[in-house]
Amino acid sequence: MIRFGWRQFRIQAAVAFAALAALAILLAITGTRLDHLYNTTVAGCNAQGDCQAAKNAFIANDAFLRNGLGSLLLVVPALIGVFWGAPLIARELETGTFRLAWTQSVTRRRWLLVKLGVVGASSMCVAGLLSLMVTWWFSPLDRVNANRFSPAVFDVRDIAPIGYAAFAATAGALTRRTMPAIATTLVAFVGTRLAMTHWLRPQLITPAHLDLALNPTTTGYGAQDFLLFVSTSTLQPATPNIPNAWITSTQIVDRAGHGLTTQFLASACPQLISDGGSAGSHHTTEVPAAAQQVLQNCVAKVGTTYHELITYQPASRYWDFQSLELAIYLGVALILAGFCLWWVRHRLS
Repeated sequence: MIRFGWRQFRIQAAVAFAALAALAILLAITGTRLDHLYNTTVAGCNAQGDCQAAKNAFIANDAFLRNGLGSLLLVVPALIGVFWGAPLIARELETGTFRLAWTQSVTRRRWLLVKLGVVGASSMCVAGLLSLMVTWWFSPLDRVNANRFSPAVFDVRDIAPIGYAAFAATAGALTRRTMPAIATTLVAFVGTRLAMTHWLRPQLITPAHLDLALNPTTTGYGAQDFLLFVSTSTLQPATPNIPNAWITSTQIVDRAGHGLTTQFLASACPQLISDGGSAGSHHTTEVPAAAQQVLQNCVAKVGTTYHELITYQPASRYWDFQSLELAIYLGVALILAGFCLWWVRHRLS
């Protein structure tokens, strides 16, 4: 049965691994050159005293390939789900060939486990090799200008894409028709990825907190947006530089954790409110030079009661997040596979 399952899948696997081999050659050539440029320009820029110019020039290299690789690892798991995972069971059910397999001394359990195993292992292998190549190619660029927690970086590096591929390969396994299975796979995959990125991932690990005194020279004044296009003027502290950290929020709070109120700001800084409160800006704007002293006095006065609270994930937790996300997607894939096994054994006839 394993040999038969592989024979059914060998053409798709051969195409995928041939494409990986071609991509590996391209990345080996361009990646080696990119690493050489990093070592000859950015690595020694401190001695030249112009690191920013060197970094900007370095980042401009291979822009087309950089954008393409970033998009590729976002798309490949979805393509795996559509072309490998979705037809895995549905095509057999539509054509009725599953009955032939079950009459050849092959149990339903063995039939399903072999099909899921072959496609699942191949999907994870393709995603893992692709992620390994992309991570290696991007390594010089990531050392210069990348926060590894950014979704554009986190989702296409290291081990997380392996979990995405495993989930995509099983997302449509419970649908009896091929086209509905493809649609189900796309909706489930995109919805799950969005939910993970914007809702679940920030909740995986309790964030760290950092308390800082308000800095009069870096705290600005502008409008803070709320729901229904309502905004209010408030102080806005600069985001601190915590290397490679994932900063989720920057707030002004008092010792009890309560945020800065408009009433307190108006009473502490009446001149600032009367001068700039009617600007109607929906983004932070630079205070005119004539009002700099007024703003700094206001920040100093507010700073006697309030401070800046930074909520963040330190860079040291990057691999914790990668491992947790991989485990979650693999766990969901195993649950779907287990439910599919139950469904085939007890509900399918």
